[in-house]
Amino acid sequence: MTAKPRRRLVLASQSPARLGLLRQAGLTPEVIVSGVDEDAVTAPTPAELALALAEAKASVVAAKPEVQGALVIGCDSVLELDGQALGKPADAEEATARWKAMRGRAGTLQTGHCVWDTTAKRYVAGVASTVVRFGEPTDEEIAAYVASGEPLYVAGAFTLDGRSAPFIEGIDGDHGNVIGISLPLVRRLLAELGIGITELWAPAE
Repeated sequence: MTAKPRRRLVLASQSPARLGLLRQAGLTPEVIVSGVDEDAVTAPTPAELALALAEAKASVVAAKPEVQGALVIGCDSVLELDGQALGKPADAEEATARWKAMRGRAGTLQTGHCVWDTTAKRYVAGVASTVVRFGEPTDEEIAAYVASGEPLYVAGAFTLDGRSAPFIEGIDGDHGNVIGISLPLVRRLLAELGIGITELWAPAE
């Protein structure tokens, strides 16, 4: 019995962190950025917003002629704090205010995931939620962090695997979800489409 050919995998995200996590898990996705206007997407709750954005990104890329036959993964993350959805801060001033509001508190990182099977013409989607407990960086530490530029490019103005790691006391849930993609959720979504994640692994070298 011959093995099924490995399906092509496309990541509809420009996030290097998401790409890195997928590669560490034995996958070799191509990157095609959706170009979705995130500001134009609205939803009643932060979790629903993350899901709507993930579905929008994956759907736009899945419709492209050059990806037919591929599996497309779209993700989007927002930090839920006081019922508000916080994405990437607009500027350094907003990032500073965000950190001053977050310190000593906990927020929930909501990441929407959408997997499109362009062969079957169907998709499945879900949200992974992880509680993030922030430490209490000083005003000077916040200023130095914002000056590094890192928080301007990430949802919630922080990363678990970057310069803000010392300012995060702990998490409850999937750490990969905070970095950008929940691999357990991706596995479950693929299974809903009848695809085993091990079928997508790159051959061992």
